[in-house]
Amino acid sequence: MSDNFELATLAVRAGTHRSQFNEHSEALYLTSSFVFDSAAQAAARFRGDEPGNVYSRFTNPTVTAFQERLAAMEGAECCIATASGMSAIVACVMGLLKSGDHLIASHSIFGATVQLFNNIFRKFGVDTTFVPATDVAAWRAAVQPNTKLLFVETPSNPLTEISDIAALSEVAKQAGAWLVVDNCFCTPALQKPLEFGADIIIHSATKYLDGQGRVLAGAVLGKRDLMMDGVFGFLRTAGPSLSPFNAWVCLKGLETLNIRMAAHCAAAFEFATWLEAQPAVERVYYPGLPSHPQHALACKQQKSGGGIVAFDVRGGRAAAWKVVDSTRMISITANLGDTKSTITHPASTTHGRISPEARAAAGIGEGLLRVAVGLEAVSDIKADLARGLNAI
Repeated sequence: MSDNFELATLAVRAGTHRSQFNEHSEALYLTSSFVFDSAAQAAARFRGDEPGNVYSRFTNPTVTAFQERLAAMEGAECCIATASGMSAIVACVMGLLKSGDHLIASHSIFGATVQLFNNIFRKFGVDTTFVPATDVAAWRAAVQPNTKLLFVETPSNPLTEISDIAALSEVAKQAGAWLVVDNCFCTPALQKPLEFGADIIIHSATKYLDGQGRVLAGAVLGKRDLMMDGVFGFLRTAGPSLSPFNAWVCLKGLETLNIRMAAHCAAAFEFATWLEAQPAVERVYYPGLPSHPQHALACKQQKSGGGIVAFDVRGGRAAAWKVVDSTRMISITANLGDTKSTITHPASTTHGRISPEARAAAGIGEGLLRVAVGLEAVSDIKADLARGLNAI
């Protein structure tokens, strides 16, 4: 599509390829394989000499539509869709790195990603050094001769720390490494990491891109040669493939991404402002608040503060669990990006499998709660939390 279209238009129109039936809504191609006109065409397709679909493990029209739409929205040359956000990280690292390589990651990343870097990739000879998300000097000091990749979530999960993408891009370039930015919390509706110098974008499309908590999906985006030579080869052989149905669901989700993110952000800001006035709350973490330590950087990199609010309650785990258990409307689940508001206690759920030392380094205390603000009335969200907060 034309580069001149706005994001809202790309979210609705990009990646559309109508079949001979000229359908208006994107078609869903539930097929494992594709038929060829001849043996010669089959051979050409398998060799990659002729474009076209071969097998849905690595080529499918519905998945392609999702990939093209998300790439257009992020301003990327190429998108490789995967079965989940975690499989997107696996495809990225396994497709681009080899035994003996080194990567640098923020302390402030999703607990399962910490486990992946520490326990899985290390078995294959890829070592990780963890550094503070916001300390550019620490990133620079951690660079080794074999450093090939820098990995950061911004905003981070769950404390919404904001990393300086442009500054980390300079560190990566000087090291001859790639900068990978997990853009799950912001999506292209709020932030475009490539415009600040990132090389690769990771998405858990399970979250805001779907937007209604229905399916698992992931994506890796970047320059075409980098994606096709590295990530696509891993996907084709190892098979962490996105199903056509899940791709179709995410396509439909992208159509409303712009308006949903605007609503999430407005509600989260109102909710975070209210939390700061609650006596039982020690601290609120939300990039849209002037009290956030990287508020100015967030205003530079993001269009808005996002839909995730974290906060510390007085009284540690017992008090935090009391707040969680007092809710009657908000869903107790670790997922986020849903139309329904969710609440979780990170120290015992999303980051429960990492060591206490790693949690401490990431700033995740026993009194920390994370709320993904949904699309309900903000007054009802506040009332549901007030019940537990007032009790402590």
